[in-house]
Amino acid sequence: MNDFVLGKKVDLGEFTLSEQEIIEFAKAFDPLEFHTSIEAAKKTIFKGLIASGPHIFHYIYKKEWVPRFGKTVICGTGVKEWKFIKPVRPGQKIKVEVTIIGMKPEETTGGTAINWLFEFRNEKGEIVQVLQTEVVHKNP
Repeated sequence: MNDFVLGKKVDLGEFTLSEQEIIEFAKAFDPLEFHTSIEAAKKTIFKGLIASGPHIFHYIYKKEWVPRFGKTVICGTGVKEWKFIKPVRPGQKIKVEVTIIGMKPEETTGGTAINWLFEFRNEKGEIVQVLQTEVVHKNP
């Protein structure tokens, strides 16, 4: 658990999603019109295409979090406080940090349950999404 320290922040980098990426993800996992149709999205409260909330988490989870921490995972135990605060639009730069906000021994598996706080910010530094996950990791 040398890499896991309470309060540790990890910069997971920046990314942008294209219109095509937003539409393809939404068609597969969240087929609402403001995610799948540029024209239909213009008529919604968003006035344009936006990414599905789970899309930005899934993108960074698969691309950055799993390669860094995935080999230590025993299992996930929950997601909580997942809030979609501001819409994410095509071409918008999103910066992601994850912080270890809790750690406790997990007796059933012999691992450590770690609470992760993911924070997604736009180019202005405003939070657009937050979520907490709990994942049980192997002890060294």
